[in-house]
Amino acid sequence: MKTISIIGEIGSGKTYVANNFGYVVFNADKEINKIYKNNRKCFKLLKKKFPYNISKFPISKKELAKLILIKKKNILLIGKIVHPFVRKNLNIFLKKYKKINKVLDIPLLLENKIKIKGNILIFVKSKKYNIQKFLKKRINFNKKLYDIMRENQLKSNYKEKKADFVIKNDFKKTTILKQILKIKKKIKLND
Repeated sequence: MKTISIIGEIGSGKTYVANNFGYVVFNADKEINKIYKNNRKCFKLLKKKFPYNISKFPISKKELAKLILIKKKNILLIGKIVHPFVRKNLNIFLKKYKKINKVLDIPLLLENKIKIKGNILIFVKSKKYNIQKFLKKRINFNKKLYDIMRENQLKSNYKEKKADFVIKNDFKKTTILKQILKIKKKIKLND
């Protein structure tokens, strides 16, 4: 069975594309939220690393955002603590769904050098104007935090070159579904 990974810029519509494939989806951002809410071990590690900034369990995303805004390199330190928990959940997901087609929505797939045998990479390409318009609609959007996060990602043109397929996202469902259908036919996915 096939594993499809969706990559692209922040706000390019990766999650939307992933959810429209019609397969089970591993969403790394949702997994991180679950870890922040439920994983005391992760909390203890973050509290140990940032004793004056992490106040209580469950972990507050606002506190983490403040840490990153105080010092850019904190994003990497937080990642070193949180990403192993995400990777563990990913491995559980891959084992559970090894016999069916699945989609991985992992924004930092290439940055974290996550290798999955037979993985099909799809890059979601969106115009900067559409990305910015979409991001501004997000609750608690912070331009400075967004810029820091983008700095810690590989360049879009590099990701696009690494991809097996490109989906051009104009933020219209019919366009996305047509492109997904073409890709499914090319990789001969059995639904």
